[in-house]
Amino acid sequence: MLLKQYLKELNRVEMLAPAEEEQLWLGFKDQGDLDSRRQIIESYQPLVFKAAMSWKVNEPTLMDIIQEGTVGLIEAVENYDHTRGVAFSLYAFHRIRGRMLNFMQQEGKADLAYIDSPLDSEDSVTMADRLIDKSVEVASQAEQNFLVEKVKDAMERLPAKEQLVLSGVFFEDREPKQLAETLDMSISHIYRLQKQGIRRVRGMLSKFMQHW
Repeated sequence: MLLKQYLKELNRVEMLAPAEEEQLWLGFKDQGDLDSRRQIIESYQPLVFKAAMSWKVNEPTLMDIIQEGTVGLIEAVENYDHTRGVAFSLYAFHRIRGRMLNFMQQEGKADLAYIDSPLDSEDSVTMADRLIDKSVEVASQAEQNFLVEKVKDAMERLPAKEQLVLSGVFFEDREPKQLAETLDMSISHIYRLQKQGIRRVRGMLSKFMQHW
């Protein structure tokens, strides 16, 4: 599956309401209903996409990572105990990310800019650790990190294409022309998605910023 097709399918995914999700877990775990299993897997596919975007790789490798992450998601659905009160998203994300990391290690590509990976075999410091400016006061750094997380949380609720464009522009420093080529879109479409995404994020954060 090409990235463009995958994003098209991802845009159709709708989040499950808590009550609806609970019924699906009951249907699958207690009654063996495979359609409930399928709906759970499909509804959590954006979680795979989120984990895959931690890697800066070309499109074919990204699709391989997504495929591995989907296998991890399926394994998580099979092994999850819905009666223990642990959020499935937290349980599944670690299995998804672990599956992706194992794949990249097997392919000899684990050194490719993964934000949570150690920078070398003798050092537990990760890229994320190096990105923190330790010269900034702790309070200021915490405030900045909090705001960044708020923006990231808002971006995760965007349609997949808008999320991909904003992540590319603001977190990966990619040029609009490069994104247009990667996503097989016109530059004008990239700018339109960027503008729409920014407007949505501002809308989601407007109430929060009034009290900041």
